Amino acid sequence: MIGISKEFPGVKALDRVELRVNKGTVHALMGENGAGKSTLMKCLFGIYHADEGEIYLEGKKVNFTSAKQALDNGVSMVHQELNQVRQRSITDNIWLGRYPRKGPFIDEEKMHKDTKKIFEELDIQLDPREKVEKLTVSEMQMVEIAKAVSYNSKIIVMDEPTSSLTEKEVAHLFKIITALKEKGVGIIYISHKMEEILQISDEVTVMRDGKWITTQGAKELTTDRIINLMVGRDLTHRFPEKTNEPGETILQIKEVTAQYQPSIQEINFELKKGEILGIAGLVGSKRTDIVEALFGIRQIKKGQIILHGKEIKNKTPEAAIQNGFALVTEERRTTGIFGVLNILFNATIANMEKYTNPIGLLKEEKTKEDTQWVIDSMSVKTPGQKTMINSLSGGNQQKVILGRWLLTQPEVLMLDEPTRGIDVGAKYEIYQLMIELAKMGKGILMISSEMPELLGITDRILVMSNGRVAGIVETKKTTQEEILRLSAKYL
Repeated sequence: MIGISKEFPGVKALDRVELRVNKGTVHALMGENGAGKSTLMKCLFGIYHADEGEIYLEGKKVNFTSAKQALDNGVSMVHQELNQVRQRSITDNIWLGRYPRKGPFIDEEKMHKDTKKIFEELDIQLDPREKVEKLTVSEMQMVEIAKAVSYNSKIIVMDEPTSSLTEKEVAHLFKIITALKEKGVGIIYISHKMEEILQISDEVTVMRDGKWITTQGAKELTTDRIINLMVGRDLTHRFPEKTNEPGETILQIKEVTAQYQPSIQEINFELKKGEILGIAGLVGSKRTDIVEALFGIRQIKKGQIILHGKEIKNKTPEAAIQNGFALVTEERRTTGIFGVLNILFNATIANMEKYTNPIGLLKEEKTKEDTQWVIDSMSVKTPGQKTMINSLSGGNQQKVILGRWLLTQPEVLMLDEPTRGIDVGAKYEIYQLMIELAKMGKGILMISSEMPELLGITDRILVMSNGRVAGIVETKKTTQEEILRLSAKYL
């Protein structure tokens, strides 16, 4: 890709960017959220048309006008936000839009056989007939990778492929990547996880503010050097200084068991005022079920939720919001944003009662004022309030969601993988924000798969295993090994 430029109203997203990917290599593409990585890949994939510049594939000039054209020519993409038809089977999702036929009929047998063959090659242990809605996020990601491979791709773009994978699943993905490299596939790998980048990449290209900064061999780089190139400044500390001091208990969870099993059973813990309580555990340990039960998404069969010494019933999310609970969900695209609507709508939707007058009309000035507060206090990079949220980078979308919930002035803020798919600079800002909120006396529950994050930002860590609490440890006194040992405990 040579001299690629792309402009949107009010924003120069790409400014003469260069990218050269060699056959059979992993080329990491790095930069803060909003650096232009996704826009560059959308220009390659035919989703956007570049304003200037040229793209060559195996020496031939190409100009894809649609994703289908890119796929047909051997360029495929595993998106960070998974777009799957959840009510259909894995097989249907892999061959969607190109079903093999036997006369006028779809050749189900061939489709099933071909899917099994790809799964065997990639060592994916899934039943191709299973419906996608029954899969975990990490399994859905594996299906997307299998789909990309099914196109016999020459180039595969992987956008944050490990954002919701455990260490074991990451190791499996790296095995798949190595096998693809041996077949001569070029892989463009977008990730914010430095350790991974240095482990899996051959070359690294860094972008900043829509510009190409450098391309270097991965062996020549260190984590600090990459961060410095990405943000244009030294980030000496990955985590802000912990200045919050937990006080008295504000929330007690007693013997909480979810209605439909398998899910959480007999969960007990306390959350203190001004405390950041981490929730750790392997995929399938039912970490997310805790916050869903507290937020009224998942029905509780027995147990008590006690806030400020008074038992409350969060039977619906609406009741939970009124009782002072807020939840930032893991799946930003599916359950976080209203993608086709603007920032103003997304920032104010959880707080509508505040914006209506006695006869039910909307106080537009108030919504604009609060949206501007979200943009300013969260440092959201956007041309304005009327910008569609799905045109923002993942990190900026996340900041809008956080701001939305802060406008409801919650007592208990629950964050499920809040920094998933977010760059180091934006992560630091979110950590700072969490510490500030804790200092204001909020109780924060944070689910995270990233061990350094849990150890760097929390006061205590609750470890889940198999739907139960395996243990609660003090962050200052614990180790990575202890947390892993607890999460592997069979309860």
